[in-house]
Amino acid sequence: MTAAFQNRITHLLGIEKPIIQAGMIWASGWRLAAAVSNAGGLGIIGSGSMYPDVLREHIRKCKAATGLPFGVNVPLLYADIEKHVEILIEEGVKIVFTSAGNPKLLTPRLKEHGMTVVHVVSSSKFAVKAQEAGCDAVVAEGFEAGGHNGREETTTMVLLPAVRKAIDIPLIAAGGIATGRQMMAAMVLGAEGVQVGSRYVASEEASSHIHFKQAVLQSIEGDTKLMLKQLAPVRLLKNTFYQQVQAAEDAGASKEALVQLLGRARAKKGMFEGDLEEGELEIGQVSALFDSILPAGVITENIWSEFCQAMEQPFYPF
Repeated sequence: MTAAFQNRITHLLGIEKPIIQAGMIWASGWRLAAAVSNAGGLGIIGSGSMYPDVLREHIRKCKAATGLPFGVNVPLLYADIEKHVEILIEEGVKIVFTSAGNPKLLTPRLKEHGMTVVHVVSSSKFAVKAQEAGCDAVVAEGFEAGGHNGREETTTMVLLPAVRKAIDIPLIAAGGIATGRQMMAAMVLGAEGVQVGSRYVASEEASSHIHFKQAVLQSIEGDTKLMLKQLAPVRLLKNTFYQQVQAAEDAGASKEALVQLLGRARAKKGMFEGDLEEGELEIGQVSALFDSILPAGVITENIWSEFCQAMEQPFYPF
C-alpha cells in the first residue's frame, strides 16, 4: 500500500506520503524540512522567524540536502514579505504555503512564477476565499493547533467536514494530528492529507531549543490555552508569561497594553533560546501525547505505518 498510495495531494505536491510538516517559527529550518522530505512527506521551511538572507541560506541548504520536493511557509503579515517573495522567485521555490492573511495578496503573483500555492484557513468562509483567490489547496487548521489560530475556535472534527462541503480543491487537515490513527480520522472526514506541526517540534532536527522540546514532552492535557485574541490568537504552553497574559486579560487590559506586555522577540526567547518562564511557548494540545524526541524521518514513518494499518483494519481495538 505504501508504494501505491496516490491522491490529489500526493500528485499536487509530488510526494509519496500525504504528510506535510508545518512551517513553524523557530523550529522549521532546512534540517527539519529536508528530513521530512527525504522520508517521503513534504518538509516546509518556516520563514516567519527568518530575515531574508537567512531564508535564502535555508532554501539553498535544503536543496543540497534533498532532491525531493519541499516548500516554504510565508506568513502574509510578515514585515519583509516583499523581500521574501523575491527570494522565493530567485531561488526557484516550487511550493509555497501562505498563512495569516488574505490569499489574494500573493497567490496570483506566486502562480505566475509556476509555484503551487496552499493557504492555511480556520473556517469554511476563508477556505472559499482561498479557492476564489486561485489557491491549489487549503490547509484547514482546527482550534487544537499550536501557534497562531483562528478566533472561531472551531475544532478539527467540525472544521474538516464543513470545509470539505464548501470547496472543490484538495484539503489538508491540521490541528491535533500527530498519529496515524488521527490521520485516518482526518481522511475519513474529507481530508486528502495532513499537516503536522507540534509532533515535529519534538524531533531531533527541529531548531527549537532542547529545553522547549523537553517542556513539550512534559506537558499534559490542559497545559495549553488559546490567548491574546485581541492581537492574534495564539495557543501557548502555560508558564510565567502565560500567567501574566491571563492576569492582564482578566483585568480587561487594552490591546495596547497587551502589545506592551508581549514586547519584542518573546517567541524567540521561549522557543529558540529556551527561556521557559518569560518566553512565549507555542505548541498544540496534541503535545500531551508525546513521550520522546525522535528523528523527523522516524516520526514520519511512524505516522504513515500506523495510518496504513488503520486503513487495513480501521476498527481494531485500542
